[in-house]
Amino acid sequence: MRVLLDNNVILDAMLKRVPWDKDADGILQAAANNRVSCALTTLSLATIFYVGRRAVGTPAARAEIQRFLAAFEILPIDKQTLLDADAMLGTDFEDNILLAAAISASVDAIVTRNPKDFAQSSIPVWEPADLLSRLSSGSSPPSGASGPAPGPP
Repeated sequence: MRVLLDNNVILDAMLKRVPWDKDADGILQAAANNRVSCALTTLSLATIFYVGRRAVGTPAARAEIQRFLAAFEILPIDKQTLLDADAMLGTDFEDNILLAAAISASVDAIVTRNPKDFAQSSIPVWEPADLLSRLSSGSSPPSGASGPAPGPP
């Protein structure tokens, strides 16, 4: 299963934002154990670094970015992605960019703490706890989704 992580999930783990950090850490651990394949966008990496360096300092933020670069698939943001995002109905351009990148990459779902931000999504949108529950139960991706089903916990 391949999922695109929204910035808030990564920042929850990086900044230890209680109570959301536990689910975010669980997702990162599942990715480290090859139970789920996670993706970020190039835009997300820049945003995560910008927010992170203000909260944890530049060296720690750089270390986290290096960790994400090593562990996750990085989805590019090109001109077509931006044009697709601009054509979407959602009012938040940044969320539209993430959605356009997710659709282009054919991920199985977007994982976010704010599913309402992706109300116009044509692909599933799950909260972190939903993904962890699916991984624990061994649920398969939705019909027609790409990628293998997650392995046993």
